[in-house]
Order: sequence, then structure tokens, then C-alpha cells
Amino acid sequence: MAATTIAVPQPEMPLSHELRGRVGMWCLIVAESAIFSIFVVAYLYYAGKSISGPTPREVLHVPYFNSICLFSSSFTIVMAEHAIARGKTRLFGIWWLLTIVLGAIFILGTAREWYGLIYRDGLTISSSLFGTTFYSLVGLHAFHVLVGLTGLSIILAFTALGYVKQEHAERIGVFAMYWHFVDAIWVVVLSVVYFITR
Repeated sequence: MAATTIAVPQPEMPLSHELRGRVGMWCLIVAESAIFSIFVVAYLYYAGKSISGPTPREVLHVPYFNSICLFSSSFTIVMAEHAIARGKTRLFGIWWLLTIVLGAIFILGTAREWYGLIYRDGLTISSSLFGTTFYSLVGLHAFHVLVGLTGLSIILAFTALGYVKQEHAERIGVFAMYWHFVDAIWVVVLSVVYFITR
């Protein structure tokens, strides 16, 4: 008589806390990338089709300084990650604060650009297809920067209160992924809006 073997089900290995955070952030980044793709395609499709209002060539100027500030913030947040991983909380706070300052300069530069476009050039979200798609795409990115700045500021506040320690380095790294995503998206937006279709 042949012996029968019974298969014992193996318990599922749950994802570690650190891995769950990274997987969750990657899912968010993929979803947000899809949304940005729709806005980029809409901008490209309607570029040059406006029959009223100013054209991109007439009113848009490449925001070099703002872009340098935002791109530099990716470097400062990496330095902050390295600092917290080595347990240097004070240095982490300095680099983290510098990241916030650079992001805030970018937002202020965007607000200044929009003020000029609206009140000097007459470009509004309802003035033309260009205005609608421009403010939608650039505004979506600016909103994500503001969300990032809010998160950065909350983490900085916890750091100042002494709650952020070396053991939180992985969580800090997960949030930094979002900030790098915001910077990477700006490469696409900058290229499409200020170079390709201008």
C-alpha cells in the first residue's frame, strides 16, 4: 500500500514594515505618474491650438532659478537621509530644513510667475486652451510640491521635538522617495511646457 502524503499549507510571510512602506510609496508613485501622464498628453495635444489669448512663446520664460532650487533639494534630502542613517539627528535637521527652504523658493517662484502671467499677460485658466492646460499641469505639480513641503515640515517639527531617531531612517527614506518623484516629474513638466512646446 502506497503511503499518502498530505500537503501542509505554508503560512504566508507577511511583508516587513519597511518593505510595506516602500511598496506602498511605489504604488502611490505609479498612480500619480498615470495622472501626470494624462495632463501631459492633454497639454501636448492642445499646444498651439488656442485661437485667443497669448501664446506660450509670448509669455513663458524658462524658470531656471526655480528649477535649480527644486533639483538641488533632491541632493539635500539625500544628505539628510545619510545623516539620519548615521544617527546624526542635528545634521539631519539642518539638511531637512534646507530641503524645505529650497522647495519653498520653488513654490514662491511659481506664484510670482503666475502673478505675472495673470495680471501682466492676461493668461488665465479660462482665457484659452493654453491657459487651461498650462495651469492644470503646472498647478498639479505645484500641489504635489505643497503636499511634500507639508510632510517635510511635519517631520522637521518632530525632529525639533526629539522624536526622530536613527531607527526612523527607513521611514524617512520612504518619504524621501515622494520628494524625488516630485523632482523627477518637474523634469518632464519643465521639458514639455518650457522647451518642447514653446
